[in-house]
Amino acid sequence: MSDAVSPLASPFPALPQIAGVAPRVARAGYKDWGRCDLTYVELAEGTSVAGVFTRNVCCSSEVELGRQNVALGKARALVVNAGNSNAFTGYRGREAVEQIMAQVAGHLSCAKEQVFVSSTGVIGVPLPKDKARAGIEAAMQAELCTWEDAARTIGTTDTFAKGATATAMIGDVRVTFSAIIKGSGMIAPDMATMLGYVFTDAAVSAAFLQECLSAANRRTFSCITVDSDTSTSDTVLAFATGKAGNAELTGFDSPGADAFAAALEQVCRELSHLVVKDGEGAQKFIAVSVTGAVSDESARKVGLAIANSPLVKTAIAGEDANWGRVVMAVGKAGEPADRDRLSIGFGGIWAARDGQPLADYDEGPVAAHLRGREISIEVDLGLGEGTATVWTCDLTHGYISINADYRS
Repeated sequence: MSDAVSPLASPFPALPQIAGVAPRVARAGYKDWGRCDLTYVELAEGTSVAGVFTRNVCCSSEVELGRQNVALGKARALVVNAGNSNAFTGYRGREAVEQIMAQVAGHLSCAKEQVFVSSTGVIGVPLPKDKARAGIEAAMQAELCTWEDAARTIGTTDTFAKGATATAMIGDVRVTFSAIIKGSGMIAPDMATMLGYVFTDAAVSAAFLQECLSAANRRTFSCITVDSDTSTSDTVLAFATGKAGNAELTGFDSPGADAFAAALEQVCRELSHLVVKDGEGAQKFIAVSVTGAVSDESARKVGLAIANSPLVKTAIAGEDANWGRVVMAVGKAGEPADRDRLSIGFGGIWAARDGQPLADYDEGPVAAHLRGREISIEVDLGLGEGTATVWTCDLTHGYISINADYRS
């Protein structure tokens, strides 16, 4: 993780341990850094799993195998390697993942398909099998670690550890969530984001857990962007150990299902915002709210066009209330829009309404808003009832510096 901390960083929250979840960390030495870089999490027998993965067609073997195995619905372990993404590494990368799965499965006496592996870091370098083997062996013998230890260990260019927690009542049983995530750059998911892991003690069927995670993802992880680049390794996994003792949730007709789904989405939203706040070189957190679109999905696409625009992002970095750049981004989104119905504002102050700049527009309050850390952009298309909010960060010189030196 980077030594320089984002000005938008949040203190790591107090995450409770989850019954049936045992995290440990070790140093495999994937890079020449003096810290742990391998996270190993044992999960109780019977743990349900759900996942969403990158749609990048040059994805890693970890993603390919994870996508296959999550369909089986059960998990016993998670291994996360930091410093090497093992993507674009052909059969050697595949062999490394299969070796990890077999090693852990042998230790736990479970099917190898119940071992999930993620890797993050430099693309194009096969994961060293000897280092992975030794690192896992060390992790298996290590003491249990804190969630903050695990969150720091999965990081790469992250400047702070990221976690979130929530609870929900299912009948008279309280279920708990603890979750960690890493991500800072190469962030523009189309169905997942970076590497994120949610653990809960709730009893939930794999099918319903998948339904809840996919729905939460559409409104959280799939609504953020740092730089418009979708990673080869993006993965979000949710694990439910069933140790809380609630009646198993199998669908939205199960008592307490709505509360469970809401808590899961809350955790996902908090994690997704933390990733944006740690965007490489980020100085400002930006919420883009779009209303009046022909559909919610159309609103999301318009919002992402604005959030991905280098001209919009650099204007915010420069604290320049240049609403013309927002007009440009709306127009290039490829979604229904009408210039003469378009309204644009910053910080709740409209600069233009119905395709015209306001005669009494005072840029002073908007300029003051843009000097803050948290920025809002409002767009009303005036066409329908569709709404969406997406989140991004500004684009600064820091982003260039970090990525120009990424491999060194």
